[in-house]
Amino acid sequence: MVQTSYAGIEDPSKPTGVFLLVGPSGVGKTETALALADQLYGGDKTIISINMSEYQEAHSVSGLKGSPPGYVGYGEGGVLTEAVRKRPYCVVLLDEIEKAHPDVSDLFYQVFDKGVLEDGEGRRIDFKNTLIILTSNIATDLILKLCADDENIPDTSTIAELLHSELKKSFKPAFLGRLKIVPYYPIKQNNMKKIVTLKLNQVAKRMKENKNIQLTYNQTVVDNIAARCSEVDSGARNIDHILTNTLLPEMSKIILSKMVDDIPVLSINLSVDQSGFVIKLNNQSEG
Repeated sequence: MVQTSYAGIEDPSKPTGVFLLVGPSGVGKTETALALADQLYGGDKTIISINMSEYQEAHSVSGLKGSPPGYVGYGEGGVLTEAVRKRPYCVVLLDEIEKAHPDVSDLFYQVFDKGVLEDGEGRRIDFKNTLIILTSNIATDLILKLCADDENIPDTSTIAELLHSELKKSFKPAFLGRLKIVPYYPIKQNNMKKIVTLKLNQVAKRMKENKNIQLTYNQTVVDNIAARCSEVDSGARNIDHILTNTLLPEMSKIILSKMVDDIPVLSINLSVDQSGFVIKLNNQSEG
């Protein structure tokens, strides 16, 4: 859909694409939206992210497109329409769309069909240059069941067809008919380790650029973090939780203590033992 739009053969009156990403939590649905914003529009500042769980009441429609004349909030603009008016070339991320009130979901028919949405002040907001990404955790149990046997995992087209019956319990057929359904597989352990490695390398790059400290780690660190992510429902999202709330604070505490003593840190090596992460420093005073 995106390719045909950029090739100039897609209907120009519609958005660049409308996709429903379906899968378990922490498998990369939001990361996909961020990556598309970066690749198509030049950075993460070109993504408009809206948590649809905040729009569970029928009257919350006005929060997205703005209040009509005579109502409280008129003239302030809607969260969605005002953002797209200011940034017409963007990715619109509608997170957890299944939690939105049906009246809120109905609002998007005109966006999907005609690429426009009239705001509370009567202005026609152009969505023709937006890529719309909806995410949902619906049918997670079904996806996990279908992917339980590594030797017989269905292809994405088959899973998408099987998901329809579950999705129709939460969405109208007319709504689903306007979307391209993209199922997401659960993250297997080998892929989880690749993501952990990527995240650790990002930390290492920041440390080198900001503090000129070389960060190294062994495979036990990768294996430990990946295993802990497999124990919870948050999937790969737990990698950031472990790094932000455990590993990085421990490293920061040690680095800052050396800075207070005016001892420059040249490198840090990470490993794991029975008690947890092991952080070893190398500095000039130690040779």
